[in-house]
Amino acid sequence: MALQGPAKVAIIGAGYVGASTAFALLFSPIVKEMVLVDINRTRAEGEAMDLAHAATLIRPVKIYAGGPADCAGARIIIFTAGANQQPGETRLDLVHRNTAIVREALPPLLQHCPDALILMVANPVDVLTYVAWKISGLPENRILGSGTVLDSARFRHLLSRRLHVDPRNIHAYVIGEHGDTEVPVWSLANVAGVDLEEFYLLDGTTEDEAFRTEISYQVREAAYAIIERKGATAYGVALALSRITESILRDEKSVLTVSSVIRGLYGLEGEVALSLPCLVGSQGREKILAIPLGAGELAALRHSASILQEIIARLRLPG
Repeated sequence: MALQGPAKVAIIGAGYVGASTAFALLFSPIVKEMVLVDINRTRAEGEAMDLAHAATLIRPVKIYAGGPADCAGARIIIFTAGANQQPGETRLDLVHRNTAIVREALPPLLQHCPDALILMVANPVDVLTYVAWKISGLPENRILGSGTVLDSARFRHLLSRRLHVDPRNIHAYVIGEHGDTEVPVWSLANVAGVDLEEFYLLDGTTEDEAFRTEISYQVREAAYAIIERKGATAYGVALALSRITESILRDEKSVLTVSSVIRGLYGLEGEVALSLPCLVGSQGREKILAIPLGAGELAALRHSASILQEIIARLRLPG
């Protein structure tokens, strides 16, 4: 897929996440046109009008509501449509409702956008990334999920608050499921290339025993805490999606923990979609980076994969 300058993006779902993503993309000069598609056409029209007015204060961007046919020519389809996660509900609880939405909505989109990359966002994002791959018949590299890009950002944010360091200088990944079995990779977390234990020595501080447990818990529970307080998450995931989109459209080859279909890595049997650090560029997920893991992290990743595979096995997907 050759780069062709500023691009058209289709956003499926004009709810909190879809609208926030469109707003975030207003600030990206690489996006020149956005179409919002939602089962509630009136809602999509209202969001498009509001965004178009905002764009007047930023730069020229064509923004409108439409249907699958209006998505023709889109380089990326950002699929946010789905039932919202309710307080007390896990992401995996949404699987059957949102699988049905993907089954219904994705084929018409691909009829009009056969060359587009698909960026899945609706939860459970790893399962739906796998579902989209099976339904679409597209190559694995062209189906990505937002995965743990936001979880990794949350990890860096919490570390930065504790270490008093700019989060942009902290490198730390969360892998596996975007959900309850996600795995913070503490063994590779570092500040400007200095591993955490060495950084503590340089900084003259120490790590108390509960530190890692507390941070891991806060990363995993962040979405639940936000949903309990305001009903939905939106801004963080919107900027994560903007980051992924720009990496694709600019062919940046950025390392991002997107979700994608994997097989044969880390001793995992069969197929599953989950998050690992990947090179993301114009072809989508271009390479998976099999980073070294500690024994406990490896066991946790395998457990995460097994949970996702159990959910996938209950769905009736094309062979």
